Amino acid sequence: MANYQKHDIGNLNDLGQHVFEPAEAPIRLEGKVFLKEVLGLTSMEASINKDAPGTGVNFFHRHHNNEELYIFIGGKGEMMIDDERISVQEGTAVRVKPEASRSWWNTGSEDLYYVVIQAPHDGFKGETFKDGELLEGTVPWR
Repeated sequence: MANYQKHDIGNLNDLGQHVFEPAEAPIRLEGKVFLKEVLGLTSMEASINKDAPGTGVNFFHRHHNNEELYIFIGGKGEMMIDDERISVQEGTAVRVKPEASRSWWNTGSEDLYYVVIQAPHDGFKGETFKDGELLEGTVPWR
């Protein structure tokens, strides 16, 4: 068994072919690919997303246990977090606590691309560097 899972979602321009439409709620989001199932993630959920100009998430939501990290990788938009409206664009990262109300939309003339990572609030154990270990060996690109 391999120590990794790989899944190719395709070109970001083609994300519109992916649709999230849960049976439990009247939601339809085009351009959303969840990665938990296809990669076998065990401690987080992640999605890659695309919103066309003038579109976005047309509802507010919050979480019970999970904080979210939004990493914007292309385009421009706005987020509404509780009562605050903030601008986002390529290079913006936003952390949202579970209890905060949130929604976002594309305010630009190009597609808005972003990654959302959801993980248990206060669930991180330790520090990244202390958890890691340097190994012997020469990497193939040296």
